Amino acid sequence: MIFLQILFATFVKSNILNILLCEMIHVLLPDDVLRPLPFYLAMEEYLAARSNDDYFFMWQVEPTVIIGRNQHILTEVNLDYCNSRGIDVVRRKSGGGCVYADMNNVMFSYVTTSDAVVTTFSAYTTMVARMLRSLGVKAEAGGRNDILIDGRKVSGNAFYHKRGRAILHGTMLYDTDISQMLRAITPSTQKLTSKGVESVRSRVINLTEVLDMTLEEFKRRSAAALCDRELSLTAEDVQAIEAIALPYYSREWLYGNSPRANAGIKRRIEGVGELEVAVSLKAHRIDHVDVKGDFFLLSDIDDMLLDRLKGVPYDREAVTSALEGVDVSTVIASLETKEFINLIIP
Repeated sequence: MIFLQILFATFVKSNILNILLCEMIHVLLPDDVLRPLPFYLAMEEYLAARSNDDYFFMWQVEPTVIIGRNQHILTEVNLDYCNSRGIDVVRRKSGGGCVYADMNNVMFSYVTTSDAVVTTFSAYTTMVARMLRSLGVKAEAGGRNDILIDGRKVSGNAFYHKRGRAILHGTMLYDTDISQMLRAITPSTQKLTSKGVESVRSRVINLTEVLDMTLEEFKRRSAAALCDRELSLTAEDVQAIEAIALPYYSREWLYGNSPRANAGIKRRIEGVGELEVAVSLKAHRIDHVDVKGDFFLLSDIDDMLLDRLKGVPYDREAVTSALEGVDVSTVIASLETKEFINLIIP
């Protein structure tokens, strides 16, 4: 057992060291075609299944709102505004909050082999912050998923785990239209005053405010700083990626399935994020549990947590017994089992 623990620790340390040494491959597409956002999410999955190498690529899209896997689209996105402006809305497989991307925002995608997702995530944001510092920008990793410049957010990131591979991705605000971003991602911002917009502007920052560099030069120098070699995909690779992307376009995936709840609670927990738990009951037994929010998933929430609660009497003792032996923090990052039970049974 001790040997296995040492072996695992060595693997994790080696993996993080590879990140910090920038031993990864910059992946390029065979053409300059501008594709919809689901293609690039599928490209991450394709590369994750390709080999155990570390991959990195950058991409841009026409204005698009990207919601986290566990978020309610109707409460997170101003659909009327997006529809009227031709802004796409896509649901990703990673957790975290709702973000906006346009052609003046660069998306970073990173794929690596790791089961220590949280540690890898921290190493990744540290690496990107270091890359920005190499360009003369005073950047640092901050919060649970942000990269900051003088305390203002320039990049938000998310991750998910897929068969021993970690997929990480995030925004990099170069010269993004902040006003449109605010109106697209939350219905209440439809009524934002100029003062409200300026308040948000004071908490986020575009690179153009601190970096005298064209977007193309920024991309070129970022790739050079982060990667040590290149890989060019083929037309056949593109076709395979397009097939993987198809489920992202379905209405069922975008809108999700949220059954009517008989009980539940919504709460923000420091270090975890916002969680909204809805519990459907039949004859005072749990029929279904739905968990939404901007938290980060570390493993399959249905198999590890929610399926265990089906048919369980709706009382604290029964729920606690059903989750006996389960460490919820290994499923939802930083959430203690007791806190999760308090969300099921307010």
